[in-house]
Amino acid sequence: MPKVNNPSIPLSGIFAIAKPSGMTSMAVVETIQKLFSDSPLFVEAESLEKQRSKSGKKKIKLQRKIGPVKVGQGGTLDPLADGVLVVGVSKGTKSLGRFLHCTKEYKTIGLLGCETDSYDSEGARVRTAPWKHITREQVEATLAQFRGPIKQVPPIYSALKMDGKPLYEYAREGKPLPRPIEARDANVLELELINWQEAGSTSNSSGHTYTWPKKELSEADRSRYVGVKDLIAKAESQRPPGEDKPLTAQLLDQPESVEASTSAQPEPLVDSWDAIPESERPPTFELKMTVSSGTYVRSIVHDIGLALGSAAHVVSLTRTRQGEFALGESDSDQGDCVPWSVFEKASEDQKEGLPGSPLDAMTDDTKRAEWEQLVFSKWHD
Repeated sequence: MPKVNNPSIPLSGIFAIAKPSGMTSMAVVETIQKLFSDSPLFVEAESLEKQRSKSGKKKIKLQRKIGPVKVGQGGTLDPLADGVLVVGVSKGTKSLGRFLHCTKEYKTIGLLGCETDSYDSEGARVRTAPWKHITREQVEATLAQFRGPIKQVPPIYSALKMDGKPLYEYAREGKPLPRPIEARDANVLELELINWQEAGSTSNSSGHTYTWPKKELSEADRSRYVGVKDLIAKAESQRPPGEDKPLTAQLLDQPESVEASTSAQPEPLVDSWDAIPESERPPTFELKMTVSSGTYVRSIVHDIGLALGSAAHVVSLTRTRQGEFALGESDSDQGDCVPWSVFEKASEDQKEGLPGSPLDAMTDDTKRAEWEQLVFSKWHD
C-alpha cells in the first residue's frame, strides 16, 4: 500500500500517528474518529451537509457518539508506550492485518533493581533486588541469550491467564495449574544496548531521573504473587522431557541474585527509592530491537533483569517502526507519522463547538485544517 500524491476523496486507506505516552490506543482512535466524521476529506459532501444542518441538540448528540467513519488501528500500544500507531480508515481497515503480523522496531529503557507486577512503571512494586554488581559489559553479554527465536510469556501476575482465569486466582484458591504455562513464539531479529545511564543527583545533573514506582503490592497480593511463582515451578516439573521451556520459566529457576549468592558481603536490600543514597541509585539501560509480531518487549526487559541476578522494569517504550511507517532519527522528528498535537488541538476546538472545515475544502487544500493537510500529505491508499 504505497504512499500516493493525490488520493481520492473521501479518503480510504491508512496513515500513521505518533501516539503520545499516557493515552490508550482506543482513546486515540475515538478522538480522530470524531474529527474524521465532521471532515470533508472523509465524508461525502451531501452527507456532511445534511449532518451539519441538524438542530443544535442533534449536533451535540453527534459529537458525543463515535460517528459514521470506520476507523481501526493496526497494533495496540500500551498507555505507557509512544510512537508509531498505524490507523486504517474506511476500506483501509481491511489492510490492518498485515501490520499486526509484520516486524516492528522499538527503543525501550529499563530501570534496574525493581520488579513490578506489570513489568513496567505503571504497575506496583513486587520486589527489589541488588543491582550494584551489574555493569554495562554484563548487560551487553546477557543480550546474546535473548536474540533469535525465543519462547515468551506475558507478565505472570498481571496478564497471564490459563483457561481464561488469571494465575493469581489459582494461587488464591490454592489450586494447581492444569498444565505448564503456554508460551508464545517470538523472534528477536536485532537487540542492541545503545545507552547506559547512571542516576541523576546533585553532583550528576546529566543522569536519568526515573524512579521506582511508589505503589506496591499489598501483603495479600504479594503472597499470591509468590504463590504464582510456586505454581509455575510445580507445573514446569510436569513438562514432558525435551519440550522447550519458556525463557521466563527458566530464569525463575535461577537464584534471585547472582551477587547475593556469590559475595561474602551481599548487598543489603532496600524497599523504596527514597531510601537509596543519591550516589548509589540504580542505572538504566536502553535497548534498540527489531522483533517479530507478538513479542513482549516488557518481558524482555524483565527477563534481562532476572538473567543479571537482579530485577528490572520498563520506564520508557517507543515503537520506532511498524511496516513502512517510521519515526525520524531525532526525538523531534516524527518521520512518516502525523504528530498527535494537531489532533489534540482540533479535538479541543471541536469540543468548544468551533466549525469544521468548509465543504469546499474537499477540493481546495488552502481551506483545510492543519490536521487535514498533514493527514493528506502522509496518506497511503
